[in-house]
Amino acid sequence: MKKFTLLFYFLTSFVFAQQVTIIPATFNVTDPITITVSFASATCNTMGTNPAKVYMHAGIGTDTNAFGYAVVGNWGTDDGVGYMTNNGNGTWSKTITPSTYFNLNTTQQANATKMGMVFRNASGTQTLKLAPSCTDFIFNVGYFQTTLSTPAENSTTIIAFGGSRSIAASNTNGNANYNLKANGISIDAVSNVSIYSYNHTNITSNQNYELEITQGISVQTKKFSVIVTPSTVSQAIPSGKLDGINYDSTDPTKAVLVLDAPGKDFIYVAGSFNNWQPDTSYSMKKDVSSSKFWIELTGLTPGADYTYQYWVVDNTPVANSPVLVKTADPYSTLVLSNFDDPYISATVYPNLPAYPAGQFREVTVLKTGQTPYLWSTATTNFVKPEKDNLVVYEVLVRDFDANRSYQNLIDRIDYFKNLKINAIELMPVMEFDGNESWGYNTSFHLANDKAYGPADKLKEFIDLCHQNGIAIILDVALNHAFGRNPMDRMWMSDPDGDGWGGPSSDNPYFNVVATHSYGVGNDFNHSQPRTKNYVKRVIKQWIQEYKIDGFRWDLTKGFTQSCTGSDACTNGYQQDRVDVLKEYADYSWSIDPTHYVIFEHLGIDSEEQQWANYRINETPSKGVMLWGKFTDQYNQLSMGFNSSNDITRMGNVPHGFSAKRVMGYAESHDEERLMYKNLTFGNNSNPSHNVRNLNTALSRMSAIGAVSLLIPGPKMIWHFADLGWDSSIYTCSNGTLNTNSDAIAGDCKLDNKPQPQWLNNWLGDTNRNTIYSNYAKMIDLKKSNSVFSKDFQINSTTTLEPKIYIYDNAASISTLKNVVVLSNFNVSTVNEVPNFPYTGTWYNLMDNTTLNVSNTTDQIAIEAGGFRVYGNQPATLSNASFDALRFVNLSPNPTVDYFTINAAISKVYIYSMTGQLVKSYNDKLQNEIYQIADLKTGIYLVKAIDSNSNEKTMKLIKQ
Repeated sequence: MKKFTLLFYFLTSFVFAQQVTIIPATFNVTDPITITVSFASATCNTMGTNPAKVYMHAGIGTDTNAFGYAVVGNWGTDDGVGYMTNNGNGTWSKTITPSTYFNLNTTQQANATKMGMVFRNASGTQTLKLAPSCTDFIFNVGYFQTTLSTPAENSTTIIAFGGSRSIAASNTNGNANYNLKANGISIDAVSNVSIYSYNHTNITSNQNYELEITQGISVQTKKFSVIVTPSTVSQAIPSGKLDGINYDSTDPTKAVLVLDAPGKDFIYVAGSFNNWQPDTSYSMKKDVSSSKFWIELTGLTPGADYTYQYWVVDNTPVANSPVLVKTADPYSTLVLSNFDDPYISATVYPNLPAYPAGQFREVTVLKTGQTPYLWSTATTNFVKPEKDNLVVYEVLVRDFDANRSYQNLIDRIDYFKNLKINAIELMPVMEFDGNESWGYNTSFHLANDKAYGPADKLKEFIDLCHQNGIAIILDVALNHAFGRNPMDRMWMSDPDGDGWGGPSSDNPYFNVVATHSYGVGNDFNHSQPRTKNYVKRVIKQWIQEYKIDGFRWDLTKGFTQSCTGSDACTNGYQQDRVDVLKEYADYSWSIDPTHYVIFEHLGIDSEEQQWANYRINETPSKGVMLWGKFTDQYNQLSMGFNSSNDITRMGNVPHGFSAKRVMGYAESHDEERLMYKNLTFGNNSNPSHNVRNLNTALSRMSAIGAVSLLIPGPKMIWHFADLGWDSSIYTCSNGTLNTNSDAIAGDCKLDNKPQPQWLNNWLGDTNRNTIYSNYAKMIDLKKSNSVFSKDFQINSTTTLEPKIYIYDNAASISTLKNVVVLSNFNVSTVNEVPNFPYTGTWYNLMDNTTLNVSNTTDQIAIEAGGFRVYGNQPATLSNASFDALRFVNLSPNPTVDYFTINAAISKVYIYSMTGQLVKSYNDKLQNEIYQIADLKTGIYLVKAIDSNSNEKTMKLIKQ
């Protein structure tokens, strides 16, 4: 069972299998106590019997949240906060006074009832938790303790109309006062007792109860509720209404909600429009001809943010399934979360609607009268780049820049433009569990995840990309969904009653067990019509609402019902998978005939020919592109080892289908970084070209681009591979390394990553910028010259000198019809036989220098890690002049007394707007300060010139 929040248990014992003891066992918040922990048992203990250091990560709060008032400890940091004393006998101790240790105010001291803790090593990679559940230790705080014996605390009871509810409670430390409230109104009050009981009769409406128990200045509150079974009205759904929210195009004061809920008895809609206390008028009607429930909301204020949940009841659920589930709408387009939203910066998401106080779990936002996003004509008239010429840049928004937002991408649009790529693939941006994620743990597929910013900000980025000729491809994880997904929660197996669970046996959307060998999350059953309807709604939402140009379908080999636990079956041909994926592709093309369809169909080839050739001869041509993983082969080349480095499949995939449908890549989000392995494992046999040296390793990465990007067909770059990203995929958020061999605590593969590419100005680093500039020219060559979408041959088996021959036999000799790509991944210079197709003048397409070829087999010396790209004619480029200073800028701007320039500059001239030279500087280093305090307020022009006489003029505002 997957659990994504802390679990809080009401525990009365202070000794847990002798793991932890507190002396004295009963204590007030102002009493000094000694906490002793033993590591003798291995159960729920990854620290061993004799840890080097022990930290106590502790919190204090109430029965609802034992960590709610304060938490002391900085996880993963060896800073002394929470450090315990070694007693020398396998135990560690720490003495504290809770009120001062947690810095509690008077109110918190009066109401603190629980203290929680976990014990860890210095780095936080090993822990001791409560056995046998391996959850947090929870301890009672205070002599005054209360117990709600009937009903269970925070429970909800379903009763018949006019039924009753018995309440029983007790307390310790003497008598107390009891006050029972129903829907905020006191209905019974008793003073000076230690045992309380009451029977609430003739209940005809839903009740939220609070039992307040007061002893002196201490007040403890126990909450529970009652839901009354309504008389469900059977009535047909109004024509044309879909699952989810249906806005009224003519009346913004109305909306119709529809929920498909087979097997459920009744459903309430609770929301801000009924103060989260729905009466029977908010009981959904039951459609007479289906399993759908619906309700029309009226009296809504146009433009106002409303929130709601469904209260879904099944009085006779299957074993281990809950009677009541409170859930957001499966078709939500904006979801609020009490788990995630408090950690979303107002800078990233301004004016985020507030999560409704007193509620729990996800809620859906409903807003009538919304103003549609105004797309530019660049988007409404966008013509997608041809599939054959696609160069896709894969981006994880979270790790692209420091604020980890859509705005960061917008601010860096020049980075993409100058690299010349013509498509960006965003890793999943649908609402996923938590804020720190790659996005593949999606729960609400129609909703934009708020951690990256508002939906309109994503649309702004998409529109901006279209204005610059860049298509947007969205990575979609529709093989599965995770634990917050309403279609899982409404039919879940939850034997421990904590509100989390996998699919139950009657789930109409999910398999109980994954029916393929690549199971992750909860596995969708794509043979179910309901699942297909949901997937098609997802497709339609992102194509129509967000103008997405294509989808990269994650884990498409999981779209079968036939292969539980079998790799051989999963990788074999499965007709049900073929049928359903064709149906989804067809639906995508029915909405957008030029939509890109890309499958991550990794593994043994079986169905690939069908995908690549499917509907390829239509106008416009269809066909499915396939992710082509060649990481191992290219990494062997970059490291300088002659073994499994055959790259022929990058352009010649078996089974007879078009190689131009293979989106080949040397790196993606999911593999170890080439540069990291270069530096860690690279060939170091030649001291003068040691691949484990940073600059040497960087010098080899341009050649990787030459023998990958220039091969005809769509290609992909993982972000910052073009700058030689050299941190391991297992880099933790604090910059340390935790590889997948650290099985005890898992790895840091999914952690957010540091941002050295901007912090350290990698674009200003000559060695890194060389890769970027070479990639940009190669991509420009590929896009601007038709030969790169024609035929090719790759001479590569296990050689370190792969040769690529690209040609267009139908072209005239007066045009660029032949390209020869040579490379040398050895660690010393090699004289290569180019085998040019004919003699004559050949041009190095990277710098337009010429080579007179009188003998096609005359050797060419290529330096270690080097490459050449020769053509029979000069190449056409979209912009032949690559601005060497395109990323140079000055800051701060505006400024009062100085500015700096983020590059090493030889000369700086400052001119007034009338052209008068007012200041000049020579031979300044990067980020040196240019003093201008003596200049008058106004606007100036700053001309920067580097050592190669490249120059750039920038506007400066002097305040």
